[in-house]
Amino acid sequence: MSNIEITLPDGSQRSVEAGIRPIDIARSIGTRLADAAIVARLNGELYDLTRPIEADAALQILTNKDPEALQVYRHSTAHLLAAAVLELYPETKLGIGPPIENGFYYDFDRATPFTPEDLEKIEKKMWEIQKRNLPYERIYTKKEDGLKKYGDAWMKCELISERAGEVFSEYTLGPYFIDFCRGPHVPDTSKLKAFKLLSIAGAYWKGDEHNKQLQRIYGTAFFSQKDLEEYLNRLEEAKRRDHRRLGKELELFTVNEAVGAGLPLWLPKGATVRRLLEEYILERERAGGYQHVYTPDLAKVELYQRSGHWAHYQSSMFPPMDLETEQMVLRPMNCPHHILIFESKQRSYRDLPVRIAEMGTMYRYERSGALSGLSRVRAMTLNDAHIFCTPDQIKEEFSSVMKLVEQAYRDLGITQYRYRLSLRDKADKEKYVDNDAMWELGEQVLREAMDSLGLPYVEARGEAAFYGPKLDIQLADVMGHEETYSTVQVDFHLPNQFELKYVGADGKDHRPVIIHRAVVSTMERMIAYLIELYAGAFPVWLAPVQAIVLPITDRQTEYARGLQKQLDAAGIRATIDERSEKVNFKIREAQLQKIPFMLVVGDREQQNNQVAVRNRKHGDQGVKTLEEFLSGIRALIESRAVAE
Repeated sequence: MSNIEITLPDGSQRSVEAGIRPIDIARSIGTRLADAAIVARLNGELYDLTRPIEADAALQILTNKDPEALQVYRHSTAHLLAAAVLELYPETKLGIGPPIENGFYYDFDRATPFTPEDLEKIEKKMWEIQKRNLPYERIYTKKEDGLKKYGDAWMKCELISERAGEVFSEYTLGPYFIDFCRGPHVPDTSKLKAFKLLSIAGAYWKGDEHNKQLQRIYGTAFFSQKDLEEYLNRLEEAKRRDHRRLGKELELFTVNEAVGAGLPLWLPKGATVRRLLEEYILERERAGGYQHVYTPDLAKVELYQRSGHWAHYQSSMFPPMDLETEQMVLRPMNCPHHILIFESKQRSYRDLPVRIAEMGTMYRYERSGALSGLSRVRAMTLNDAHIFCTPDQIKEEFSSVMKLVEQAYRDLGITQYRYRLSLRDKADKEKYVDNDAMWELGEQVLREAMDSLGLPYVEARGEAAFYGPKLDIQLADVMGHEETYSTVQVDFHLPNQFELKYVGADGKDHRPVIIHRAVVSTMERMIAYLIELYAGAFPVWLAPVQAIVLPITDRQTEYARGLQKQLDAAGIRATIDERSEKVNFKIREAQLQKIPFMLVVGDREQQNNQVAVRNRKHGDQGVKTLEEFLSGIRALIESRAVAE
């Protein structure tokens, strides 16, 4: 047999027999490497450890230290799940089973719905199969033979018809399981050390709501039991903080089918939190020279054709409404309205920058499967603003916006975030405005501004707005999943579309630049984040109810009512629990409602004109006069303290 040359990651070369497997090379390097090996990378492509190498190649052995290896590991666990399902429920038809960010899933077509008890059975069967040390073996099949083999598996036939070449790869797992799959996979089931099935959900075939609905089983897998347990603990913490559950328990918002999906109703307590957040950022903006406006939620279709949103964003907009001789549409963003305000009068260079801000409600068409509580909705109110400035004012204005963002995050107690410079994909001429000079200038300005501020950032191709690059502030939840909350965009395109101008010092017309910015995102998304950040226990200044008065017996009811009136008069959001329940029950209820302070009053407190103060986090704070309590809570509110 002829020899081939293998180049290892350290640059060294080995002459080996053709047909050798990566796992054999790993063993020749060391037992430790072979034991930790999960998959190989051959000439830059992922490759099975047990697949023969037939030609000269650059080889890398990936172990449990490599993120790519974890994806392969999870894909193999998805196959293990499918094998277990077929052993238990052989009538089931298989869909697809890819790895995902935190685990894997597999889609199944089965007449009988899976139950939580079924998940336990399936997981038990997975461990039984795992202990058999079955190999994942790659075989090749002609397309015409594959279509016959999978004749009664409609999803596999569809995939083979669409994706397979004349010859395609399959993977077996023992004598009973085979699946159309590109791979690669781990060598055998003994490599799979830690996995857990998590949930069952509905899913449309290929994500198309017009297709058949399948049953999707989600799971997760890690290289070690320790990593798995840490993830499951984070998952439990995420459930504890889930804003959808807390929103219901704390009476912050509700969703009603009579209104429609993705259209939450703010309840009084949630509306209070929203109002406080709005007042906070409006105050900050006024101090920063912003002028606040109101604009309508509707506009003619022609406005969005002029701006370019109709061409680039129509799929995310609601359909137009025919009104007599014109078509109106719910706005998906506020910038065209603000642009019209800017051009409503002649502007001089002396007027710039013009900072126009609004709590603007927008409407986006989101698929029903993507909607989630407050974090993903169809109607949202954005803390929006547009700065119209000269080119030489961009850096200064950008710097001011970034300072405002960081101040707001500090006041809200947000510490875990990062900056992402979102750039266009140069090859995508349909998604992005085709103007190389504009894009290069915009990207250069943003980079220079961030560098001058000394703020670290990562670059992300293909994440820009259609009309310009942007800086996204990425926040992560308990599970580490990131979302964009605040954005700053430099826009040279829309001023051209609307032929905006200002009179320069030379007396001639010049084109302004627009900076689009949203400091605290939409009210819906930011409050969802804050609910989860604080697990519903908002800082005192944001808490919908800041104090509750708890009379021990009916004898203190009138005294308690007087205290509540004094608290209200002092600007403290207070309530009273007059129920004929034991005080410990009332305290427990107040704790569950996350109320910062409980003022317990009995005969002694009434006689001495005092209150027994209890803090939701630190418990008993001793007996105080009402003035002493007010002094302390006011200090927390005025300083916007995160800790109590």
